[in-house]
Amino acid sequence: MSATGTLLDDQPDDGASSDADGLLVGLNAEQHHAVTVDALPLAIRAGAGSGKTRVLTRRIAWRSLTGRHDPRRVLALTFTRKAAGQLRSRLRLLGLRDQVAAGTFHSVAYAQLRTFWSERGQREPDLLDRKFSFVTPLLPRDRRSTDVLDVVTEIEWAKARRIPPEAYAGRAEELGRNPPMSPPTIARIYRDYEDRKAEKRMVDFDDLLDQCARALRGDRAFGDAQRWRFRHLYVDEFQDVNPLQFALLAAWLSDSDDLCVVGDPDQAIYGWNGADADHLNRFDTHFPGATLVDLRQNYRSTPQVLRTAAAALRGSTPMEANRLSGPAPTVTVHADDRAEAAAVARKVRDTRGTDGAWSRQAVLVRTNAQADVIVGALRDAGIPVRTRSGSGVLDRPDVKGALGSLSRSSRPLTDHLGDLRSDADDDLSDDETAPRDAERAAAFAQLRTLADEYLSIEPSGTASGFVGWVRGQARAAADDSADAVEVATFHAAKGLEWEAVHVAGLEQGLVPIAHAREPAALAEERRLLYVALSRAEVGLHLSWAQQRTFGERTSKRRPSFWLDDIEHAIRNLDKPFAQAEQARRASMARERVQKPAGLPDHPVVEELRTWRQDQARAADVELYDVFPNATIDSLLRVWPGTKKDLLDVHGIGPYKADRFGTDLLAILAGHDRPEMPAPPAKAPRSRAPAAVHGDLDPDLVEALRAWRLEQADGKPAFTVFANATMHELAATRPTTTDELLAVSGIGPAKAERFGAELLAFLAEQP
Repeated sequence: MSATGTLLDDQPDDGASSDADGLLVGLNAEQHHAVTVDALPLAIRAGAGSGKTRVLTRRIAWRSLTGRHDPRRVLALTFTRKAAGQLRSRLRLLGLRDQVAAGTFHSVAYAQLRTFWSERGQREPDLLDRKFSFVTPLLPRDRRSTDVLDVVTEIEWAKARRIPPEAYAGRAEELGRNPPMSPPTIARIYRDYEDRKAEKRMVDFDDLLDQCARALRGDRAFGDAQRWRFRHLYVDEFQDVNPLQFALLAAWLSDSDDLCVVGDPDQAIYGWNGADADHLNRFDTHFPGATLVDLRQNYRSTPQVLRTAAAALRGSTPMEANRLSGPAPTVTVHADDRAEAAAVARKVRDTRGTDGAWSRQAVLVRTNAQADVIVGALRDAGIPVRTRSGSGVLDRPDVKGALGSLSRSSRPLTDHLGDLRSDADDDLSDDETAPRDAERAAAFAQLRTLADEYLSIEPSGTASGFVGWVRGQARAAADDSADAVEVATFHAAKGLEWEAVHVAGLEQGLVPIAHAREPAALAEERRLLYVALSRAEVGLHLSWAQQRTFGERTSKRRPSFWLDDIEHAIRNLDKPFAQAEQARRASMARERVQKPAGLPDHPVVEELRTWRQDQARAADVELYDVFPNATIDSLLRVWPGTKKDLLDVHGIGPYKADRFGTDLLAILAGHDRPEMPAPPAKAPRSRAPAAVHGDLDPDLVEALRAWRLEQADGKPAFTVFANATMHELAATRPTTTDELLAVSGIGPAKAERFGAELLAFLAEQP
């Protein structure tokens, strides 16, 4: 037997058996099965914190040490060079040394193609690794400085999906893409890009995958040689495989079933970039007869964190916690983004204590544009900070392009300050409607801040000197060895974990991101939030701001719709999950069945329904979460003319009146008032609270006012219910949930949150 424990046709000797048995020590039953099951193809669906990499490496090592395969014939595919290096390092520690090949799809394809070209005496094409400058001349002149990043993204998405230029426009519209220019314009640029590459004998990274797959399928000798070289295939993070990578994987496999993949459908967050989680979700359809193994035990997070994170997926069963109980996650609201950032900094300091490590905490944000104010607040508080690669301004291709131009100039930096701007600065829209412009403007604003800092140190510094200084600063900021708080985007945080995680900016337009409107995009945004929440081991702190500034523009903000589910989970942490989930679903079911009799067949009804559907889709919620049919009925009966009048409508309180009022009043103003049938016996009331004031028990009103203040817990009292609702409660004294839901301003969410306590309180009053 070789030093690596490789046994091919013989049975393993006692030493190898002993080593192999040692690999199974400490595995739970699920992990043990995933490591030792012989069935192929195999998909291991590994939830967050379930020991995915541990299982993957031990399976490779165990099968090698037991003679089930030759480690020299193993190919482990990853999505980053770093992940490949970590995989090889772990396998060396398990006794396999350097015999297992591990690399990215692109690196393996490139290596095989170079062999293919060399053996056939073909001149190797040049590799296009910087698309930014290559694509820029293909854009209209007035769009080159603002849209090249997004155009490159569209081309990469199309190639990942195996969509040729001729089919781009139709497929982009069909799949709900939101390109920076019209789909036919993008298709023209895409076609020009492919033609220009061909003229210059160049290939990009996606071409490597396509050409390698073609060579494997089209040249039998080459294909057989590569399949003999790599007989046992493993793929990490399989939920992130795109159709182009899947086609190459199929070409590597050909008729073989020797495939094991590992991934988590709940962490599929790269659909915007061409990934297709369907390959994992329906693995046994793509590979008939395949075996599926689930890892549902979590070793990272407390039960409280797991319950809260699962709420982001709405109805998902939390993973099983293997850590002791911890503190409940927190949700806070702040006046603006700077107040939020300052509060995060204080929480970071308080969480660290007197002698803790800063590096055990992270602040996560949805977009790059949010990171700057967080970093500034941490530094102002004297807290060391670094940004994760992928979240820093210097990782943006448009910023890289600007720095590339500066690096070739020996003129003073002051001569180039006008170049350190984005055209988006001139007409920056609210991030709800133009998040790309907001991010770009924020990135270039940060670059100008760096320029000011450099000039304060070196007033006569050159443009090229500035570029060198900036890159040096970036290397220092990315130093993982330093004890510093991490600031990263949700995407960049994937695969990482911290003892305490602060998730900032949980607002509509950011979570979910404004341009995510189709169901698939919204579902991915939910998974992205889940990824962010599930990074926490013990402490999880969520926040949002009522006002946020991007560039020179300030806008009012509203909390993410999904915070309702999260806050519900936090409030019910002391209840069994099944009971808490059952209560939530029961309240939604009650709301669904509240159907008023005889809504008229009238254009205003259809417009209200269409508007409600658009709102629900935009927020990825059910129709009744916007408002039920009962509210449409009440709108038609009250026919409000002002936002104040809207408060008389069943199911519309101050929050919804502020949020939806302008739209609703405009819809009603555009139609004649329809004739309404008589309300059913138990129809929701729409009478104005003033009509019942004379019948109220003043002691009961004061008792309700005190109860409301206690429930508000420092928040404005109207967030529990408005005065109008309080008066109606005192007048009607509901005794059941159905009667409570008939009170103006009490919907399913409030009935679920306060209902049991409120009914009990009313029952106790004399």
